[in-house]
Amino acid sequence: MRLLSLSCESFRNLKQVKVTPSPRTTIAVGENGQGKTNLLEALYYLATLKPLRANTLKELVQFGAGRARVEGRWLLNGAERDIAVEVSHGTRTAFVDGKRAASVEAYFGGVSVVAFTPDDLAVVKGGPEGRRSFLDRSVFNRFPAYLQESREYAKALKSRNRLLKEDAPHSHLTVWDETLARVGARLLVRRRALLAEVAGRAQTAFAHIGRIDARATFLYEPSHLEVDFSTASEGDLHLALAKALEQRLARDVERGHTTVGPHVDDLDLALGDHAARQYASQGQSRALVIAWKVAEIENLKATNGFLPMLLLDDVSSELDPERNAFLMQYLAESGAQTLLTTTDAALVRRAAGAETTWLSVKAGAVSPTSV
Repeated sequence: MRLLSLSCESFRNLKQVKVTPSPRTTIAVGENGQGKTNLLEALYYLATLKPLRANTLKELVQFGAGRARVEGRWLLNGAERDIAVEVSHGTRTAFVDGKRAASVEAYFGGVSVVAFTPDDLAVVKGGPEGRRSFLDRSVFNRFPAYLQESREYAKALKSRNRLLKEDAPHSHLTVWDETLARVGARLLVRRRALLAEVAGRAQTAFAHIGRIDARATFLYEPSHLEVDFSTASEGDLHLALAKALEQRLARDVERGHTTVGPHVDDLDLALGDHAARQYASQGQSRALVIAWKVAEIENLKATNGFLPMLLLDDVSSELDPERNAFLMQYLAESGAQTLLTTTDAALVRRAAGAETTWLSVKAGAVSPTSV
C-alpha cells in the first residue's frame, strides 16, 4: 500500500494543495498555526472518514467556502485506486475512482493509516473518554466495519438519552435498549479481539523503551456486566448488556443518561501492580503510548500483510531525547510510508533518509523545500 498523490481543496486553511509524497518519509516543516496539522488531518480523514480533531464536519470546511474536498491516489495490491471525500453543509460524500462509494467497505478497500498526535501522549493521565477514543481508533484500523457499528450505537444512545431526559414512558425505551445491547455487544467483541492481538506486542515494546523493570499491562474490562468477559460469546454479552440496561434504568432516569455500555468503559493501563494514571512518570506514560503505537503497527502488518501509513503530528517536540531517538529510529527502520510534521527539522532528522521529501507549510500553502 502506498499513497501516490494527495490533493486538498478548502480543507481548513489549505485552500489548494497538491502533494506528491515520498514512498518512505515525507516531512512537513512550519511554525505553529500554518497548516501542518491540517495537512495531516486531511490525509487522516481521507483514509478513515473520521475527523482527527474536529467535533463537527463543518469545522473542516474553510471559512467562506461551500465545500472541502480531499483526494488521494493509492497503489493497492499492484493497482492504482483513487478515493476522495467531500464535506458540504455538515455532511460527507465519499467517492471511489470518481463514482460515489456504494458502501463504507467498498471505500476503504485496503487503505490503512495509524496516526500519532500530542493528544495521544496525554491519554494515560487523562480521563476515560480520551482512552476510549485512543482504543477505538486502533479497533477501527483493525476492523473498518467498526466505524459503521459505532455510529449505529451512538445514534441509539443519543435517542435513548433524549428519552431519559424527557422522562418518557419506559416502554418507549425498549427499541433503543435492544439496539444498544445488540450493537454494544459487537463493539465489546471488537475491542476484546483488538486487545488480544495488541496487548502482548505492546508489553514487549514497552520492555525496550520503558526504562523500568515493571511489566506494562493493557486491560479492557466492561463495567456492570454479570458475565465473564474473557470467555463470553457475543450472544452472552448481548444478554448481559440488556440485563444491565434494565437493572440500571432507575439510575439512568435519575441521571438523565445511560450509565452502562461501551461508551462508559475504560482502558486500564498499569505498571506492575500500580495504575499508570496515578503512578507513572510523564516519561513512562509516554513510553506506554509509544509502545501501543508500535504494537498496533506491527499487528496491522501481521494481519493485513502490509504496513499501514504512519502519520505523526509534531510528536517529537513532546518526547525526551531518548524516547524520541527510539521512535525516529523505529520509523527509519520500519519501511513504512510516513508523514511527519514538525516545527524543528532537527528533531526528526533521524527518521529521514535518501528518499525523504521535505515540505514547507506557511499560511496554508505547501511547497517542496530543502532542509
